[in-house]
Amino acid sequence: MDSLASHQINIPIGDLILKGILTVPNSANGLVIFSHGSGSSRLSTRNNFIANHLNTNGFSTLLFDLLTDEEDTVYEKRFDIALLTERLIEVTEWVQSKENISTLKLGYFGASTGAASALNAAAYLGSKIAAVVSRGGRPDLAGDKELFKVVAPTLFIVGGLDNNVIPLNQLAYDKMNTVKKLEIVPGATHLFEEPGKLDQVATLSVHWYKKYITE
Repeated sequence: MDSLASHQINIPIGDLILKGILTVPNSANGLVIFSHGSGSSRLSTRNNFIANHLNTNGFSTLLFDLLTDEEDTVYEKRFDIALLTERLIEVTEWVQSKENISTLKLGYFGASTGAASALNAAAYLGSKIAAVVSRGGRPDLAGDKELFKVVAPTLFIVGGLDNNVIPLNQLAYDKMNTVKKLEIVPGATHLFEEPGKLDQVATLSVHWYKKYITE
């Protein structure tokens, strides 16, 4: 494994500062930007678990707070998909302005409601986003027009016991016109808390990014 450089960073967005964690292997294959779910943050244990797996496979990762601490106290903002999409786009554009990482091919990883903002941002940025993975996502909260416009190969990962979310993913899947795959992880609930289930999510994600970012 390449040695890793992990940094706590501040990302300036207009008058705001968003906190992030940027990890860059010496020879990075690409950069995966995480869009967390409602009530979560850059410190999400599940997203950090996935990020660690990506890092060991040569991918840079950026986990960041979509909202400031003050904004996060307003419950409605956690579900403001338009605002969260705008933040993700602005952070992606910030990444593209940073000399040491600007040349890396980009992927998105969206969890829960973060999947909607990841897909909307991917629709807006077009071919600048090479791959998208959704974990236990709510892609149905993305716009229908945006889902159709996504060109990035997209992987939906849903727990086999997540009965309410499976059909919502199928709905979004059917509206997309790009390379796509729906993976159902048997025996897993919404948060993939069962032993070994998050490992399966990590393995599926690494495979998807290797296929569409590094090949």
